[in-house]
Amino acid sequence: MNEQTPEERHQKRMQRKKEIVDAHIAAATEDRGVVVLITGNGKGKSSSGFGMVMRTLGHGYKAAVVQFIKGAMDCGEHFFLQKYCPELEFHVMGTGFTWETQDKSVDIAAAKTLWTQAQRLLRDDSVQLLLLDEMTYMLKYGYLPADDVIDAIRNRPRHQHVIITGRGATPELEAIADTISDIRDERHAFRAGVKAQKGVEW
Repeated sequence: MNEQTPEERHQKRMQRKKEIVDAHIAAATEDRGVVVLITGNGKGKSSSGFGMVMRTLGHGYKAAVVQFIKGAMDCGEHFFLQKYCPELEFHVMGTGFTWETQDKSVDIAAAKTLWTQAQRLLRDDSVQLLLLDEMTYMLKYGYLPADDVIDAIRNRPRHQHVIITGRGATPELEAIADTISDIRDERHAFRAGVKAQKGVEW
């Protein structure tokens, strides 16, 4: 009996894997925009969202960013996109984190003002991808009516992709998401006494 070489066994495994992958690709025939929810208590949710913004821009499509919660301190993504993609719409709530403002009425007013920009972009047929960064907090804290947010996302242009980031995603957001990534926090340098680093945390 002829024994297969390691190379032959590897080739056969990869051939079987390719057949499975090709079958999944062939079965995915629906062409429409998706809602991607990136949640969890781990690091990298906004970074992932901005990565998809860059990817969209790289393909020559129009993208936009609406950034809730953050904004009192400029972030590297904002600096970069302002410099190299000045045509990109980038709207920021500007009040900073809610535990810094400690004024719910100010946060709600700022959220509602920013939400009008998001609503407009969710109706804009030219926007291929919209990043709603840290949007989960708006529903979790009750700063925006959940029904209004869900309806606006559901009624967006069919081809438009929406990326939603933030901790503590509500069941309403999970229900409309096509893809959900839950980023886990297994270890963080900050808890070991390492201060937040420019270019890594913001």
